[in-house]
Amino acid sequence: MHVIATAGHVDHGKSTLVRALTGADPDRLEEEHRRGLSIELGYVWTSLEGAGDVAFVDVPGHERFISTMLAGVGPVPAVLLVVAADDPWMPQAAEHLAALDALGVRHGVVAVSRSDLADPGPAVARVRQEIAVTSLRDAPVVPVSGHSGDGLDELRGRLVDMVRSLPVPDPASDVRLWVDRRFTIKGAGTVVTGTLPAGTVRNGDTLTAGGVPVRVRRVQSLGRDTDAASGVARVALNVAGEGADRLERGGVLLTPGAWRPTEVADVRVRPVRTAASLPPERPMLHIGATSVATHCRPLSDDLVRVRLDRALPLRVGDHALLRDPGSRQVWGITVLDPTPPPLRRRGAATARADALAPVAGPDTAGEVARRGLVSVEDLRRIGVPVDGTDVPGSVTAAGWLMSKEYAARAAASVATAVAEHERAAPLDHGLPLTVLADRLGLPSPDLVRALVSPPLRVERGRVTSRAGVVLPDGVRRAVDALRQDLEAEPFAAPTADRLREVGLDNKGAAAAAKAGLLLRPAPGIVLLPRAERLAATSLAELPQPFTTSEARQRLGTSRRVVLPLLEHLDRTGLTRRLPDDRREVTGR
Repeated sequence: MHVIATAGHVDHGKSTLVRALTGADPDRLEEEHRRGLSIELGYVWTSLEGAGDVAFVDVPGHERFISTMLAGVGPVPAVLLVVAADDPWMPQAAEHLAALDALGVRHGVVAVSRSDLADPGPAVARVRQEIAVTSLRDAPVVPVSGHSGDGLDELRGRLVDMVRSLPVPDPASDVRLWVDRRFTIKGAGTVVTGTLPAGTVRNGDTLTAGGVPVRVRRVQSLGRDTDAASGVARVALNVAGEGADRLERGGVLLTPGAWRPTEVADVRVRPVRTAASLPPERPMLHIGATSVATHCRPLSDDLVRVRLDRALPLRVGDHALLRDPGSRQVWGITVLDPTPPPLRRRGAATARADALAPVAGPDTAGEVARRGLVSVEDLRRIGVPVDGTDVPGSVTAAGWLMSKEYAARAAASVATAVAEHERAAPLDHGLPLTVLADRLGLPSPDLVRALVSPPLRVERGRVTSRAGVVLPDGVRRAVDALRQDLEAEPFAAPTADRLREVGLDNKGAAAAAKAGLLLRPAPGIVLLPRAERLAATSLAELPQPFTTSEARQRLGTSRRVVLPLLEHLDRTGLTRRLPDDRREVTGR
């Protein structure tokens, strides 16, 4: 399906022309027929040879309904601009053209209507003059009459050419459906309509509205039930759930978890030729079928920070417009960053403008460089594509991306922290990855691991600069003294008094054991490293299996020593404990 919006001054024949093209009346309300003008958005469709199904969103042309017109045009990629041959160039034609130009609409056809009532030549010339400086500069201009039918065939041909040149949206894209109508049908419940620009909506899908789930009970497109509809398409959805009660015109339905609604965005402003260079302080922002009041803060000559009165799901590269309700001037904007950093310091606005100056659209490497540290998921939610997690010039780990500059600073901080810790606590073997991540404010220890490079290394979850444990001289002297004690009686572990005498506390003993200088089967019990093999060899000479008492007697030691030593031999696989608490040597 293709979707085309109409635009143009009131009473210039938009609805008549659409009726002539489709055979259906886009004006649904009794008041619209009574007053002879469109008030609400109208929807009709037809099939054009060479193009397939084409739906028309017929918008009101009266100045009082400009917000409704923008709701109809906002999500639609193509336009049919209608200008009457028997009228001069009118204010709403100019206003609608300015809005289309601000939104960057490039695909369009201009119909000079009511050509049976006046020579269309002057109107055609004026139209070409007006569109020449807008995004519709290449649009064909076709004289036509909705009453007599003159020019309709050419108009259909031009419309076919236009829709065939439209870019094909991705049916797998995340859904963002701006709601332009909401009503209730007896027996069915809540129904919402809108133009689906991309993605696919299926029966049974769960979407969200304001973060609350909404279940799609039924999908309809072009007046027919369907299992699924893919953009671009006009859709009507029968919805249910808590979120359905909150949906109103101007609301939005989203793929769950795929968007990040925001109240602040940095945007590039593109003024149309009739507007001042920058918008006023309190314009209205129009995007899709919704509008919201904003507060604007200039960053530079063409960059503005907008603060929204309510959060909207914006993405990098989104096109929208700002409109001054007083002067009726409009400005086109392109979203550069929907999650910008706060501006707290003096000169921060200028620095921010400098950072945004080269931004032209979604750019993964550029976004990582500007943000320093960002999650892959957050980038995807704001519309920045990430293919896998390999981004040139960045460090990637655990779903996070660090810029080269950020990673260099963080790596230097890791090295400093490790060096300071090893000087202050020489018996500790480096710093745990988790401690470093917390100290540096990093969201994952895996990011710290990715920053480690020689001479640093990661050993057993700790970052160290040492090839092994570096023991103070006092600990080494204590180990030497104990070695002399244990040479004659290898299983006579020194008492607590003897350990205090040689100056070896628990921390020193643990460090000596980690260095391989002592065997420490339990706190307070230290033996020589060869004691475990000596014990296994000696116990193998006992009748197998053997009891704890037999082991104690064989090794010539105390129960205080033999119990943790046997448990250590079990852990290392040199012995095996049996259900009756006896043991046997495994022969390993």
